[in-house]
Amino acid sequence: MQLKPNAFKHALAAGKNQIGIWCSLCSPLGAEILGDAGFDWVLLDTEHAPNDAYQVMQLLQALSGSASTPVARVAWNDAVLIKKLLDVGVNSILVPYVENEDEAARAVAAVRYPPRGVRGVAFANRATKFGRIADYFAKAEGETCVLVQAETASALSRIEAMGKIDGLDGIFIGPADLAASMGHLGNPRHPDVRKAIDDAIRRIRKTGKAAGILTGHVEDAKEFIAGGANFCAVGNDTGMLVNATSALVKTFKG
Repeated sequence: MQLKPNAFKHALAAGKNQIGIWCSLCSPLGAEILGDAGFDWVLLDTEHAPNDAYQVMQLLQALSGSASTPVARVAWNDAVLIKKLLDVGVNSILVPYVENEDEAARAVAAVRYPPRGVRGVAFANRATKFGRIADYFAKAEGETCVLVQAETASALSRIEAMGKIDGLDGIFIGPADLAASMGHLGNPRHPDVRKAIDDAIRRIRKTGKAAGILTGHVEDAKEFIAGGANFCAVGNDTGMLVNATSALVKTFKG
């Protein structure tokens, strides 16, 4: 049995745009619906959604029949948390609240086996198809995508340094926390925040890394993509359900 190539990772390396969707509802059925919609990637959240590694495994199973690449956001930049997601079969990791190049390097080390990293070795887990992928240990690093989130003004100042980290595939801008760090809590569309985001996307791409972002506004997404964001999440299942159900109720109840 062969290790499946990470289509998302290779597309980012080739500079291709990858359109994604946020999956926060902790529902395998919901994840399956998102995967079948045709997005390039689906973000499985364990930071702001109550998923654990076992639930992520169920979401991976739900997405296994789709062409969408699952990307799991770990709860924190912690090697143990990252290891658990890798072992259940995640091959693309998004690490939140990374402030500098040292923290970015730590995230990369967490997905690499010794001597290049600190990932614990297990032979019979879902990632290795329970030992059936004979060359898993030799090929896992090359098929694992590592993305970090720059979510504060301080983190944005370290983009160039983070961009030099070997093994880091991309830097994702976190608009909500960035806005908060800039004194605009709850307003990620503030002109100052938007200016910082646009500048950050350009600088990320200049380092040779992929640039990512999440927005629920279609026009904003189009502008971010035009500005160089090549992995953009264009919606959130929770927000979409809230908006659709609220609009339906308003139609009939006023």
